[in-house]
Amino acid sequence: MRLLTVVRHPWRAALARWGRIPGIRTFKVTLAAVLAYVAADLLNTTASPILAPLTAILVVQVTVFQTVTEGLQRVLSVLAGVLVAVGLATVVGLTWWSLGVVVAASLVLGQLLRLGPHTLEVPISAMLILAVGGGAAPLAATGRVYETLIGTATGVAVNFAIVPPVHVESAGSAVAGLATRLGEFLRSLATHLRAGWSRQAAQDWLTAARGLSATVLEADHSLVRAEQSAVLNPRGGEVRVAQPRLRTALTAIEYCTIVVRTLCREIFDRTFYLPPELEAEAYSAPAREALADALDAAAAAFDGVAAVAKGTEPVDIARARVLAELEELYQRRELLGRLLLVDPQADAAAWQQHGALLTAVDRLRVEVEAAVRPATAPWRPPSLTDGPRRAAQRVAEQTLPLVTDRSRQAVRRVMDAAADHLANPDPRTARPGGRDAGAGSPAGEDTEP
Repeated sequence: MRLLTVVRHPWRAALARWGRIPGIRTFKVTLAAVLAYVAADLLNTTASPILAPLTAILVVQVTVFQTVTEGLQRVLSVLAGVLVAVGLATVVGLTWWSLGVVVAASLVLGQLLRLGPHTLEVPISAMLILAVGGGAAPLAATGRVYETLIGTATGVAVNFAIVPPVHVESAGSAVAGLATRLGEFLRSLATHLRAGWSRQAAQDWLTAARGLSATVLEADHSLVRAEQSAVLNPRGGEVRVAQPRLRTALTAIEYCTIVVRTLCREIFDRTFYLPPELEAEAYSAPAREALADALDAAAAAFDGVAAVAKGTEPVDIARARVLAELEELYQRRELLGRLLLVDPQADAAAWQQHGALLTAVDRLRVEVEAAVRPATAPWRPPSLTDGPRRAAQRVAEQTLPLVTDRSRQAVRRVMDAAADHLANPDPRTARPGGRDAGAGSPAGEDTEP
């Protein structure tokens, strides 16, 4: 019955996967452009107020947070370019050297303001105003600023008012997909261990394990987008509830990819240091079977982690299943430890490599348990002022030591001057530096015997 429901309503599956209504962004961009043009036309900003809808199209982003930051940066870039151009257009017109000055000054100003990809908007705005020239430059600059403000305000308002998106489902699917991929990797490795083993097989699995980290970055980008979608969003409560669970799972899964890579490395090292004719004997058949059973238990635990991240079933039930699989993993690890037990005096290399392999299995169990651990603190979306506040703190940290050093030097100079004044109260014989006018010269030497 559940399968029939999904088949009859495929749009619901798309909505659950992408976290938004299909086509809603196209509708919002079109509506924002039309409203911005109508508003600019009613206010009579320019004869053809096309800049307002253009700004609205560029401002409307995937999340409200990105829309606001995009709008603020665009407004700031236009204002910077207009100020540069108006200051030069009142003096000279458009020439090759004035164009060069405007472009260079605009680029430097954009870098100082840290506009990032909007830096090029500064010289573009400046050149457009400079091309008008003369007395018409201030009027053109005013119209460009007004239309930019109208387009930005319209884009923000439309994206905020009409179904502001939250990307919890897409972030949960990304984290769950990463856990599922790890589980499939461990199952395939277990199957290959049961079939046999060789140095080439160990190297191939190590290479494959190194590629697991690439998908972690994709899942992190998806979760960051979900976190940003909660800012200035009346529907952000969904993100606040799901974010601690998803971030905890993603952090632990990232560590698990490192542990799996280490585990494959330990298996490869044991095979690598044996002669070619003894490669198949790196691990006995019972040891390989026990290791494969442990990896199967870990893979089943990752299935539970995926269920916790995706929210396909109650979280408590999925966590209980993960803990049960981890208990099974512990029992199989104990059996593996007994099978890999060797005398360090007889084979020190095997003792060390087997110990490292068992440590990797233990670490994998710990990280999987951490992936489903309940969060200890609630999550709050980042504030729009966090970025400027951190930038101001960095500037203060860099400039405060200089200011402090200069203050110390100034206080030291004042104290030295006061001491010199007390020693020689006659201002006619004192230099600004605080020393006597005749110090260091024959005429200023002490004449007493």
